[in-house]
Amino acid sequence: MTAPHTREFDIVVYGATGYTGRLVAEYLVQEYGGRPGAPKWAMAGRNAGKLAEVRDAIGAPADTPLIVAASDDTEALARMSDRTRVVLTTVGPYQYYGEPLVSTCAEHGTDYVDLCGEPLWMRDMIDRHDAAARRSGARIIFSGGFDSVPFDLGVLMLQNEAMKRFGIPAPRVKGRVRVLKGRFSGGTAASLEGTYKVMTSSPSLAGRMRSPFALTPGFEGPAQPAADAPAFDQATGSWAAPFVMAEINVKNVHRTNFLLGHPWGRDFVYDEMILTGPGEQGEAIARHIAATPMIGHQNDPKPGEGPSAEERRNGRYDVLFVGEWPDGRTLRYAVKGRYDPGYGSTSRMIAEAGIDLLSSATPGGIGTPGAILGSTLVERLRDHAEMQFAPED
Repeated sequence: MTAPHTREFDIVVYGATGYTGRLVAEYLVQEYGGRPGAPKWAMAGRNAGKLAEVRDAIGAPADTPLIVAASDDTEALARMSDRTRVVLTTVGPYQYYGEPLVSTCAEHGTDYVDLCGEPLWMRDMIDRHDAAARRSGARIIFSGGFDSVPFDLGVLMLQNEAMKRFGIPAPRVKGRVRVLKGRFSGGTAASLEGTYKVMTSSPSLAGRMRSPFALTPGFEGPAQPAADAPAFDQATGSWAAPFVMAEINVKNVHRTNFLLGHPWGRDFVYDEMILTGPGEQGEAIARHIAATPMIGHQNDPKPGEGPSAEERRNGRYDVLFVGEWPDGRTLRYAVKGRYDPGYGSTSRMIAEAGIDLLSSATPGGIGTPGAILGSTLVERLRDHAEMQFAPED
């Protein structure tokens, strides 16, 4: 095994010919191409010809290295992971294609970031490979995109602000999506469908999926709000509906608290919903969202499909976090971003997480963006990804 600091590349974008992987590679070209001290990076995938086509289409230098490695070729994945300090992988659904790469990165001490929103698979990976990652020093970060970076880091930054102002963390935090303009791609649909199929195959797995503490092995916190039905949200004066990404985000937020040693308390309570507005209209919208399945429609996008360039540019999101204390004190903190959240912004998030790992000295293990990178990633996202993190007074 090659020592990480002597490896040929800083970053490998694995899955660069896919819809999101191409966006990640394009972002690295546009944001860092030609800059002094820019990371040394390569593009990887299963087809050399398609990699070359993408390289040329995104304007990457002609000498950008191309690495051929199929997701089931363990030897090729091992050679790839031994050549780079960080792998950014967009090859999902991860429950079908992800474990060989997680395993080899954990064994080789190679840092890893993905876009996984599949908590049952994530828990399996924690159980199987966390110990190896701790031994090798590999930092394995799941959910490095819209799920769950804005939510994981939003709660973290609210709690940091709470400590500055009040000297005590908020025991109760509400995540409330105020704006979400964008749509999901075929990869997201395939991941959700795969997770639902696994859940229906086993009652025990369905129970794990429902648990907010599915990613905190050995720890079970207090009962959490279900947030699975329309409700009027007193904190914002708006109706709220269930938020589809809460299934993964809530679990990641609790894992961050768990990995950091419960700085927000062992009785910390957190939930997420999407706001639909006040009055009868807000209630009607909330009930419509709650009754409308996100996937399973005839016109669902297929893997490899996603929003157009114009849709990505015109997308945006705004998430409010409300910290509450028993004595009536509250604190509001917002995370906002330009671009379509799932792709235009996600491609920036995963790229910046990978770059942040290059200068981070945190211990190895399978973690979260908040637990492994925290506020340093927030600064990178502010500086490079056009994201805003700020309290609202």
